[in-house]
Amino acid sequence: MAECVVGTGSFGIVFHAKCLETGETVAIKKVLQDKRYKNRELQLMRSMVHPNVISLKHCFFSTTSRDELFLNLVMEYVTESLYWILKNYSNVNQRMPLIYVKLYTYQIFRALAYIYTVPGVCHRDVKPQNVLVDPHTHQVKLCDFGSAKMLVKGEANISYICSHYYHAPELIFGATEYTTSIDIWSAGCVLAELLLGQVLGTPTMEEIRCMNPNYTDFRFPQIKAHPWHQVWLTSYSVDGGKDYGRL
Repeated sequence: MAECVVGTGSFGIVFHAKCLETGETVAIKKVLQDKRYKNRELQLMRSMVHPNVISLKHCFFSTTSRDELFLNLVMEYVTESLYWILKNYSNVNQRMPLIYVKLYTYQIFRALAYIYTVPGVCHRDVKPQNVLVDPHTHQVKLCDFGSAKMLVKGEANISYICSHYYHAPELIFGATEYTTSIDIWSAGCVLAELLLGQVLGTPTMEEIRCMNPNYTDFRFPQIKAHPWHQVWLTSYSVDGGKDYGRL
C-alpha cells in the first residue's frame, strides 16, 4: 500500500509504501514503459545482490485507464540520501566530518567494483541523489539503475547521459564509445563535493572574474515588441492575405 511520494524525476515516481502481509516498509519505483526505449533496470537489478547496492524485493506491472503500462519495482526503503545529508551540513555551515567522507566514498567505490563484476555494466548516473544512506549504520546503497547499460565494445552509446555536474570529459565532448571510467569520474566528483561541501565546478562570481578579468556584465536593453497592427499593412488584397496565412 503506497503511503506517500518520496521522489520524482524524468524516470517516474518513487513511493514510500508498506507491505500489507508483512508490515515491512518498502520503496516502490513506478516507471512508465515506453515502447521506444529499452528498459534494462529490471534485468540488471535482478542480478545485483550486494550490501552496497539497493536490493530488489519484488516487481509487478500495472495499467491506467489510458492503457499506459507501468513497471513497479519494489525495493528496500532507505530513509536518507547523500544529497540530503550534504544539504543538512550546508544549512548549518558545516563540513562533513572526514571519517564520514572516507566511509561513504569507500562504499560507493565498493558498490561500483561489484557491479563491474558483471561484464560491461555501467551505472551512468552516479550522483549524491542516487547514493542512499542509512542514518543509523551509515551503510551506503547505490540505487537507480534506470540509466545503466551493458556497454559493448564497438557499439555506440548516447553521450547525453549522466547528470550535468558529474559528466566525465569524454561525455562533454560527445563521445559515444566510452567505458565504465565515466562512473569513476562521477564518483570522484561526489568525493570532491563531500570534501568541499558544494558541487564541484560551481565557481563564485569573484572566481569567475579571476579566470576572466575582462569579463563585463552586459545588460541588453529592454525593447518592447511592435504591435502586430504596426507590423502588417492595414489594407491588403485577399490573395495577399492568403500569402500571409501560408507564412
